Amino acid sequence: MTLEISPGARDALTAWLDRLRGVEGAAANTVSAYGRDVAAILAFMAAHRGGPMGLAEIGRITTSDLRAWMAGERRRGNGPRSVARRLSALKSFIRWLSEREGFDPTAVLSARAPRFRKPLPRPLPRAAAQDLIATVGALHPTSWIAARDLAVVTLLYGCGLRISEGLSLTGRDAPLCDTLRIRGKGGKVRLVPVLPVAREAVDRYLSLCPHAVEPDAPLFRGARGGALNPRLIAGVMARARMQLGLPATATPHAMRHSFATHLLEAGGDLRAIQELLGHASLSTTQAYTAVDTVHLMETYARAHPHGR
Repeated sequence: MTLEISPGARDALTAWLDRLRGVEGAAANTVSAYGRDVAAILAFMAAHRGGPMGLAEIGRITTSDLRAWMAGERRRGNGPRSVARRLSALKSFIRWLSEREGFDPTAVLSARAPRFRKPLPRPLPRAAAQDLIATVGALHPTSWIAARDLAVVTLLYGCGLRISEGLSLTGRDAPLCDTLRIRGKGGKVRLVPVLPVAREAVDRYLSLCPHAVEPDAPLFRGARGGALNPRLIAGVMARARMQLGLPATATPHAMRHSFATHLLEAGGDLRAIQELLGHASLSTTQAYTAVDTVHLMETYARAHPHGR
């Protein structure tokens, strides 16, 4: 007989996820991941304790229970980053549930996730970024597809977009204006300037594309007219970097890293770059840059009110 989460606990989990979605504006993928993570931990606790996890049982989760769960995660080969993410989801749920049910959440909230070292982003040098874009635009034998690939990668670098943001553009966005209205993570909307070179690349792609530009259809199309799969862009970039002898870190997301780094190297303000990237935290923006500490501090000194 499979041990399950009690109906009351499942209803509470659903209510919490609805709050994340409706009140806090969490993205659909985030809500789904949080739901899976918390449900999996509670299922482990049910098996670990030998009985269904109801609301009362959830309120009595101990530090020892969480250590047992983390040990099980390690045995299954899940790394520190994965464990930390799942524990974070559980803490968020327990914090909300404890306020609703009136129990002490300290045991869960004080649990420490295993440490992991975040890999530093690896942006490309300016010349390498330009060479990569040019090579991407020359690989496909079909001219409109080559123009499409060039337009996408130019947007990623020229506007600092995530690949999902670039591919979420629709025919309603064409022709591109001086600014793009981008809906990023968590539904946060930001305005991003569009460089002439990016606008021209998209215009050329649209002039060659055999599929009609429709307001509600994706701007960037696959060969058969459907939405462009991001794996195709990753693939063409992989071929381009192999031709140029660039490292495996030269991915679509590296173009976004490069955008931030090159702006900061040119004297861009950290706060302004944070807004362009759509980051909630300035520390996240700093992690995207690969400039030396001296240059970073000089930029900070210029931007700080007391440094003026």
